[in-house]
Amino acid sequence: MDQLAVSSRVKIPLSEFEFTYARSSGPGGQNVNKVASKALLRWNVASSTSLPVDVRARFVRKYGSRMTTEGDLLITGQRYRDQPRNVTDCLEKLQAMLASVLEAPKPRKRTRPGKAAIQRRLTTKRQQSQKKEGRRRREDE
Repeated sequence: MDQLAVSSRVKIPLSEFEFTYARSSGPGGQNVNKVASKALLRWNVASSTSLPVDVRARFVRKYGSRMTTEGDLLITGQRYRDQPRNVTDCLEKLQAMLASVLEAPKPRKRTRPGKAAIQRRLTTKRQQSQKKEGRRRREDE
């Protein structure tokens, strides 16, 4: 696997990603203290040439809070006890993130409520008003 294929339109070469490894946190006994199985994926979204401009803009808008000031996206994987599976986990997370912004959202069509809906709303409003008015004390009593 020499590239991350999200769709036929978006394929990112693995050379754009930088992986670093660290000791994983959480349970695992002595293995946690010895083995650097946690994978950290660093990818500079801003300088990536393999991402179309519109997809990049949607990606930055949606996941900008997960990026550094230099434009690097950081994804960690420490679900598994071995390094290669955590690397795959990072790539799968990134693939899911990219797939979520691949298609442009359909613009919302403004609609108006129908006449019957307006009539129902006004009728229930009137009924509620009369109900509450019936609970009030009258001045002449």
